[in-house]
Amino acid sequence: MTIPKNVLTDRAMNTQTKNHQVGSGKDLTVALSVVGARPNFIKLAALHKPLARSFKHVIVHTGQHYDFEMSKIFFEHLKIPKPNCNLEVGSGPQGYQLGKMIKRVEGFLIRETPDLVIVYGDTNSTLAGALASVKLHIPVAHIEAGLRSYDMKMPEEVNRVLTDRVSQYLFSPTKTAVKNLNKEHVQGKINLSGDVMVDILKDSLKMAQERSKALDKLELERKKYILATVHRAENTDTKQRLQSVVQALIGIKETVVFPAHPRTLKALQKFNLYNRIRASRNMKLTEPLGYLDFINLERNANKIITDSGGVQKEAYLLGIPCITLRDRTEWIETVREGWNILVDVNRDAIVGSVRKFNPEKPRQRIFGKGKASERIVEILHENLAR
Repeated sequence: MTIPKNVLTDRAMNTQTKNHQVGSGKDLTVALSVVGARPNFIKLAALHKPLARSFKHVIVHTGQHYDFEMSKIFFEHLKIPKPNCNLEVGSGPQGYQLGKMIKRVEGFLIRETPDLVIVYGDTNSTLAGALASVKLHIPVAHIEAGLRSYDMKMPEEVNRVLTDRVSQYLFSPTKTAVKNLNKEHVQGKINLSGDVMVDILKDSLKMAQERSKALDKLELERKKYILATVHRAENTDTKQRLQSVVQALIGIKETVVFPAHPRTLKALQKFNLYNRIRASRNMKLTEPLGYLDFINLERNANKIITDSGGVQKEAYLLGIPCITLRDRTEWIETVREGWNILVDVNRDAIVGSVRKFNPEKPRQRIFGKGKASERIVEILHENLAR
């Protein structure tokens, strides 16, 4: 099975042999990363440099996020090399998108014959990369393994559980994630690595401070606005839930910066909520933001309202109180530590939390010390390198 030649870059066409001669002439083990969405790109940015020192690192972009701000700009800002291949899958219903990804990823794996495939997080690209690889008997390494919300109605939860089941190397960011995997008796090798997002956030904060102009462009003052994100299907696909969130954000009265995910924007228009936001005095609706602009807005916000797992974690790392628009979370440690509160989409709970939720408890290093990427690559090198 092959994939159309028009979805391969010239670089990919020139890197089809497994053993690639580099520098000293020695063969390098081929590690292939499958990515496709914002959370994948950020984790990839943390791992690429250490991976490239020990392996021939090939990057496959499924095309799950095809909007510039959701995809290309992350590669530019985070200094990730251009992908060897863009499969240009695009959007679509869950099953259709996943099936298309598996087919095209499989075709590229057959051509490239990597020694290892690395998948990141819990997106459809993650599961597609894992399933295509295991069917070809290629070992899979899952970065951010073991997270559980225990809500199988969430597409992300399905992706996590299935990916962990077929992965040979499981890299868990927290002790809770390790416990989850042990409880499920997964077959792969479990490693407590720490969280790679600590690594990339630490490296990017100074750059964001120097380069981001987001506060000036949006006319914001530090600690005098709320940053809000909504993108999960359970909140955007149901009018009642999305309407409740919008009512809460408008009712907060404080300035709310609201970068709109493409899915969210379509839902706002579909449910006749878009004009209400545009007409409100406190809402600043923006397009999706690049990573540097977004983390700069995060660290200068008074509070963060979100349904994103990654944003919950970033809020904790930055010391910003987080109000989560869900009734459960895979990042339960942030709740236990007192810096994250689960309010679902209850309007009164959201507004009340903005006013009253002010954690003061010191934050612990629950996600590691910023050395996760090096540890992961060291373990993979010990197991795979020739």
